[in-house]
Amino acid sequence: MANSALIRKWGIVALMIAATAFWMNLGVVRGGSAHGQGPCADDVQRFCKDVQPGGGRIARCLKEHEDNVSPACRQQMADVMKRMHEFHAFREACEDDVLRLCAGVKPGEGRIINCLKEYENKLSPECKAKIEAHKGEHK
Repeated sequence: MANSALIRKWGIVALMIAATAFWMNLGVVRGGSAHGQGPCADDVQRFCKDVQPGGGRIARCLKEHEDNVSPACRQQMADVMKRMHEFHAFREACEDDVLRLCAGVKPGEGRIINCLKEYENKLSPECKAKIEAHKGEHK
């Protein structure tokens, strides 16, 4: 029961982080520094200005107009989707390690990844490979 609650909690936190990163990277976050900025801001105004933000509606709108958005926005959408897929692959590779090594760690603010790094010598080969790949990509 506790393990399933942790998996569910970790999944919710992960989705919130991914969704926030998605909106910030597209430059469509309302209020805050990303408002009206970013490679998709003009496309949001052009194609989705009447769309109520929230629930992925702006992302769906941009996806529906993908053939017409600016090349910079299309590239940003592809980059964000790639990062989201990488995150999901990381989560799948490390989920058992999180449950085994970091069950008592509160998700958020990098605490889970820091816990995994602390126990690097005890990680599964799959999780260790994902962490190493991430390190190599972000040097």
